[in-house]
Amino acid sequence: MAKVIPDAILDLMLDQAEGTTLHVTSAEPANYAGIAAVELASDPVGTYTKANGDVSGRKNTQAGTTDSSITQTGTATHVAISNGVDTLKLVTTCTSQALTSGGTVSVGAFDHEIGDPS
Repeated sequence: MAKVIPDAILDLMLDQAEGTTLHVTSAEPANYAGIAAVELASDPVGTYTKANGDVSGRKNTQAGTTDSSITQTGTATHVAISNGVDTLKLVTTCTSQALTSGGTVSVGAFDHEIGDPS
């Protein structure tokens, strides 16, 4: 018997990782409170778009940000999404880049994927 999770259920799971604030950080925060110690820049998130996954299942693409103000000098290594209040929603790595306070940084679109059960 095949294992199936309907796309609508996978989409509900992806909804849980959607947030309102994108944080560019110098390390992986362990939780929402940890963002403050490593945040280099932040901005409201762009839109989310759900589609079939690249391999299987479903994916959620976050549109990224343009010209977010850099508030701390450091090397960007991660991008985190939070609800902007008290919950870290997801963290992903990014290409390491030196950032200087007072400048701007843009984060391109990226996605996360939930595969079909096997």
